[in-house]
Amino acid sequence: MKKLATLLVLFFALSNCYSQEVYFSTGSNFTKYSFKSSNGTMLTRLQSGTGTNYEIGFSMPFKNDKFSYSLGMSLNEYNAVAGSPSNSYKWDTKYIGLQGALNFTFCKINNFQFVARGGVSLSTIIYGKQTLNTYVYDLKKQDEFSNLLVIPFAGILTKYKLKDYGYLSLGYGISKSISPFNISDEKLSFTTNQITFGVHFNIDKKE
Repeated sequence: MKKLATLLVLFFALSNCYSQEVYFSTGSNFTKYSFKSSNGTMLTRLQSGTGTNYEIGFSMPFKNDKFSYSLGMSLNEYNAVAGSPSNSYKWDTKYIGLQGALNFTFCKINNFQFVARGGVSLSTIIYGKQTLNTYVYDLKKQDEFSNLLVIPFAGILTKYKLKDYGYLSLGYGISKSISPFNISDEKLSFTTNQITFGVHFNIDKKE
């Protein structure tokens, strides 16, 4: 809870900055886990799982309006499944995060904009359950899940202008988790492909 409170306070403090655009996006995550321990990898190989993503934030342009930066709060589900004749696994997780990104508008065609973006997210787990056959375990108590994650990401965004009100967007991104604070023998990481749909609203800059 302390990590969650810190992220929330930091986000709301920064969101008081004067912004040009606020946005909300949602979509799907397709996550592939990699798990290793002192005993080696899992005997039952993990398969890609699906989940949802949500993000709310604001964006500010630089003097060169092709470039902007954005700051947002995200909620992501990073899930996985696995199965064999003797065992079946299912991981259901939710992570909340604070993320920043640099955006570059590299092409404009009529009402369409094409934006490349890259950044990093700091995320912490707020919900996690492992189902092993008929048993359920709390993943929040496991060191490989409970540590703060650093998640670099990159992607591309297509935005369609809605007169002066704002934009609709469709995006694709890929990210890779890093757990620099996990000192246990069990190492966990995941790669996520993400599809998002967003709405963006232009707002006037305050003087």
